[in-house]
Amino acid sequence: MKATNIIPASGTILISEPSMHDFYFARSVVLLAEHNTEGSFGIILNKPVNLKFNEIIKDFPEFNGPLYLGGPVSTKNLFFIHSKGDLIEHSQPLGEDMYWGGNIEDVKMLLDSKILDSNSIRFFVGYSGWSDEQLNNELKTDSWIVANPNLKAYLKTKPEAMWKKALKELCGEYAVWANDPVDPGLN
Repeated sequence: MKATNIIPASGTILISEPSMHDFYFARSVVLLAEHNTEGSFGIILNKPVNLKFNEIIKDFPEFNGPLYLGGPVSTKNLFFIHSKGDLIEHSQPLGEDMYWGGNIEDVKMLLDSKILDSNSIRFFVGYSGWSDEQLNNELKTDSWIVANPNLKAYLKTKPEAMWKKALKELCGEYAVWANDPVDPGLN
């Protein structure tokens, strides 16, 4: 399959190709928060953790939304994306009123006052990272497809449907991938 003509950048997504069987990245959709000459940094959007947020994250206001595995790096650290950049100091814009990170004390206050909820913030343990040329090399071997999504729509998409949705939105040859079985050998 040919790669799209979209260049990786903050706010774009990486869609794994169907034959990728890596534990973390199989059928994943990764949101890039950074991509530059030093490397790339992002989070997997569609890998929920089967534990409640407050069971893992202590000393935090009650949060009833899911917790996600952002990637294999720094899994003891908490990362987040949100739509309240005007209320959370030091938020980094990703586009379309979507932001990366910010002041964690602002987040706690907004959760406590119920201004933030699972429709406006998503939490991740760990992140996905690539060294300076690693992601570019993976793109050359067609491991990923780069796309410009409607990020707010992706936050409302069920994790188990996100990978197929991303491929179908690209249409053409990519949409066919959405119907590939997880293990073609079992057909």
